Amino acid sequence: MINVNNKSKLIALNINADNQPLNKVDCDILALKFDENIEKSKELFKNILPKINKPLMLCGCGKDDADRILLPELVKIADRECIISYVTEKTYKDIIPPVIQGGHHVVLKTPIDINLAKELNILCIDMGLDKSKILMNTDIGGLGYGYEYGYSIMEKIRLESEDEYLNLPLISEAGLESLKTKEAKYGGEKRARMIELTAVSGALAAGANVVVVKNPDNVGVIRGLL
Repeated sequence: MINVNNKSKLIALNINADNQPLNKVDCDILALKFDENIEKSKELFKNILPKINKPLMLCGCGKDDADRILLPELVKIADRECIISYVTEKTYKDIIPPVIQGGHHVVLKTPIDINLAKELNILCIDMGLDKSKILMNTDIGGLGYGYEYGYSIMEKIRLESEDEYLNLPLISEAGLESLKTKEAKYGGEKRARMIELTAVSGALAAGANVVVVKNPDNVGVIRGLL
């Protein structure tokens, strides 16, 4: 069973679903990334699911048109409670019903705007989604103004603790976003690792309950910060 709440501090390791071995990585949640080839992703998930004993987060390809089909198909295959990542304003009507039926957690992703985050939470709750199943991803840049603004939104949400539609767990992909920057891409492996660590530590300070990382070597360092 997956237990995520406002007091959680968990690390999710983002890896491609076809990576092996999946159980030897050190993390709280295994975030499996699938591509937009739906039939290939379904077959892959069927094959690897029995071999995995870690809590799972099922991550779509990030394209709304594909994820509105892919994620419900993966939900059908899942034989345990998972975190489904992610749902947007454009896909929630397609993805939320099977998520509710399967009793899964779900990541609701919105642009960097507290009002949009609250609105999507309400829309999904009105469809029957239990509030305890929601993780909010309010988006964040990997560096510079995008990072600072995303950080400030997370802080503001934490200050709105009396608002029942915002007093929910936060998940941050600041680490993944930081690796997309040119400073991380062209500065060497060591520099990329340090940039990811810096981005993740800031997200934790802002109030993130789950942080997603790409570099397995960073998991142990982040644990030391918690």
